[in-house]
Amino acid sequence: MRKIATVVLCVLGAVALVTGNRLPAADEADEKVDALVQGELARQRIPGVELGVYRDGKLTKAQGYGVANVEWNAAVTPDTIFQSGSVGKQFTATAVMMLVEEAKVGLDDPIKKYFPDAPETWNDIKVHNLLSHTSGLSEYETGARTKAGGPFYVRLDYTEDELYKKITEMPMDFKAGEDWAYRNTNYVLLGILIHRLTGKFYGDFLQERIFKPLGMTRTRIISEEDIIPRRAAGYRLVKGELKNQEWVSPSLNSTADGALYFTVEDLQKWDGALYTERLLTKASLERMWTVEKLNNGKPNKANYGFAWEIDSANGHRVIAHGGAWQGFTCYIARYVDDRLTVVALTNLDSGHSNPKKIVTGVATIYNPALKPAEEKPIRDKEPQVTLMVRGLLRDIADGRAKPDGFTEELQKQLFPDEIAALGPALKEFGEVKTLELMERTEEGGQRNYRYRARYSQRTIMLSIGLTKDDKIARLDFSGE
Repeated sequence: MRKIATVVLCVLGAVALVTGNRLPAADEADEKVDALVQGELARQRIPGVELGVYRDGKLTKAQGYGVANVEWNAAVTPDTIFQSGSVGKQFTATAVMMLVEEAKVGLDDPIKKYFPDAPETWNDIKVHNLLSHTSGLSEYETGARTKAGGPFYVRLDYTEDELYKKITEMPMDFKAGEDWAYRNTNYVLLGILIHRLTGKFYGDFLQERIFKPLGMTRTRIISEEDIIPRRAAGYRLVKGELKNQEWVSPSLNSTADGALYFTVEDLQKWDGALYTERLLTKASLERMWTVEKLNNGKPNKANYGFAWEIDSANGHRVIAHGGAWQGFTCYIARYVDDRLTVVALTNLDSGHSNPKKIVTGVATIYNPALKPAEEKPIRDKEPQVTLMVRGLLRDIADGRAKPDGFTEELQKQLFPDEIAALGPALKEFGEVKTLELMERTEEGGQRNYRYRARYSQRTIMLSIGLTKDDKIARLDFSGE
């Protein structure tokens, strides 16, 4: 689950002009932000939200909304602990880049240099492929693999060596560098790599080299056993009813693919450091914030760097990332041209919580120039394709999608695990109200379509690629 104007940002309380628009005064912005967040809290049925707004790396607003714990009716505060989900990957990537600067590892090193007993299918995987999700490794965290009896059953503990061995036994989805696919597997391996290079558990390395130096006193690896003050509870909506998060074993809740606790107050310190060279040189930071290219020299389809998505908002550069885990969903967006960062942490599952919408809405309040023009649909000259896509969404929701409609390569990636996991979410959305064609392109004999699917309570974006014989070669979903 990515357009150029000059923005003048002044210190708090001052007035700045942005292409003719006045930035709101602090009190005015606060009122608008509070109304927006409270509105999304109710609309999305989120128990609680923790919001952070930073300008020039300094705290502008830290605010809690709703409840951190439904059972105790405990309010969210600016220092309530939330889970990071995959936002935690940027800390792992930073740790790896620290080791790169120390010449302990190279971005172009084959990972078999550090995992010599890895299978031959890993021969072409480089360290930068793991960081950028271009390795071709398959996803360990699928429904079939993490359920009872699966190789990564989430209620069992595993040693690092056991996790590594199980990962080596999974098939490849594609050759390294040939494509992009978000895989938590990549960052599990990076955590093991950090341990092998430093002799320290990756979480201890993060604590020593990042959290303590920056004064991020509340940030740490997840532990459901430890007593942790002001820790929020995670929730999920099941058929409209709020449920507690599901339990995950300690070892699978402490891997390097995003298993942190943090607060918006701590993230302000992280954001501030990213404007400096306290952790990494500017060159290393820019490498992380550069879209990774594939073997054919073209940028990957997700505009992904190292643990960051590189995008633009109405012409303003933005680097961002989301995360979801155990009934928590969060999103961080750094509008680097404007030196503005917005973070939203929520305690509801990703199928129902959309913190990105909160973040982009808040950013627009602080800087109206960040509001993108509303994207309008284009003329649909192939209604038969749109009809097929509508039917595909219905089939996935009903658990009736057949693999023979997909290319062999995509069948391997989606069936049976990923397509089965997608079904319940689409089912809960209900019927598609409108399906609008937003973009249509052709490349290498493949027709690519991007649609906006509106449901009664949710809007999603869908990208689909069709071969000459109408086989589905690409299927991607993202938020609005």
